[in-house]
Amino acid sequence: MSIRHIVLWKLAADDADTRALHAEQIADKLLALREVVTEIDHIEVGRNVVNPQSNWDVALVSEFADAAALERYQVHPAHQEVAAFVRSVVAERSCVDYPF
Repeated sequence: MSIRHIVLWKLAADDADTRALHAEQIADKLLALREVVTEIDHIEVGRNVVNPQSNWDVALVSEFADAAALERYQVHPAHQEVAAFVRSVVAERSCVDYPF
């Protein structure tokens, strides 16, 4: 059963320019994983452009063959490196994983 992995982040930076830079860096780093982590079947990253005061700043939508593939992705060293950067620039994170 395929798994869709959706993550939302609120960035920690107070100023819009820094938030925009961090959002771009997150997107670039996550999208680069598709070349390294074979478990990723689909990946897209969106940066919020409407209602920045109330909406989350960055969204990740990714798909995996099954829960085991998602787990291998999460522990992959390249993902761990990206995750460390993301944790350094975010204030909040929300996630949902569901079958589709």
